[in-house]
Amino acid sequence: MGDGMLKKISIRKIILSSLALFAMFLIYIIPANENTLNIKEELEYVNTNIESSPIFLMDQNSYVALTSVAVNDTNIENKARQLIKVLTIGGMDSKIPSGFSAIIPPNTEVLSLSYENGVIKVDFSKDLLNISEKLEEKMVEAIVYTLTSIDKVDGVIIYVEGDILTKLPKTKINLPSTLDKTFGINKEFDLTSTKDITDVTIYYINQISDNYYYVPVTKYINDDRDKASIIIDELSRNFNPNKNLMSFLNDGTKLVSSEVKDGYMYLNFNEDILNSSVSEDISKETLDMITLSIGANYDVKEVVFNVGDRELYKIAL
Repeated sequence: MGDGMLKKISIRKIILSSLALFAMFLIYIIPANENTLNIKEELEYVNTNIESSPIFLMDQNSYVALTSVAVNDTNIENKARQLIKVLTIGGMDSKIPSGFSAIIPPNTEVLSLSYENGVIKVDFSKDLLNISEKLEEKMVEAIVYTLTSIDKVDGVIIYVEGDILTKLPKTKINLPSTLDKTFGINKEFDLTSTKDITDVTIYYINQISDNYYYVPVTKYINDDRDKASIIIDELSRNFNPNKNLMSFLNDGTKLVSSEVKDGYMYLNFNEDILNSSVSEDISKETLDMITLSIGANYDVKEVVFNVGDRELYKIAL
């Protein structure tokens, strides 16, 4: 196998490339004047300590969607505080990408925040509960998915004025004391019985202008197959304009086999996953959807894409 056949991509590049395009857009719209040089110099100075971080904000279709913002601190607690501020309406609106919006009610304050043994404990003011019934659960999803996307954070405990939030007051949904991504996001229920219920989180694509972004949906279905097979079957047959969700996976794509070994997920596909019969390429959007979906359901560090006996891509999570 030639070196050109093996392509290595990092999911973090999805975030970084989006942030770079957003920065270029800002520079483009700033009119040239005598202050331009000073602005550029200040940006260059600040950027020495800035990195992009995943965040889950509301999109225009009321989905909690994955995008990214710049944060200027790598300390876990400080980063968490900044991300919560971006999630809060009126907190740091200038950081929110076009087409997205914050969800935590305005005037909500973080009374305390600490990190220990993989868990963030955050105590909010009672303003947190000043939210509509239809957005109450989505707010918790946004907080949990955002904070557990920080490296080394596995769970979140939400307090309100010193008490653990164990039930949402409007929807009456019970919450575990420690929340993680198993809580689900943008939940959909398609059940015909109480047997063989599986929850699987699948990342779809949506679009703002010419820019694509990713929307996770946790589906509860009657299916006892392995989750990798469910993910590929769902993505290969799903295009639902009524739900504003897209998939770029070719209709005939089949997962021939999958295996988790030593922290790697090995996926073996038929030829239909390729962009064309004369190329060894898979579209970036297809790679992103599958890799994000696998990462949401399996504890692996890398996803390996094979077609037949040919290893084409390795993507780090």
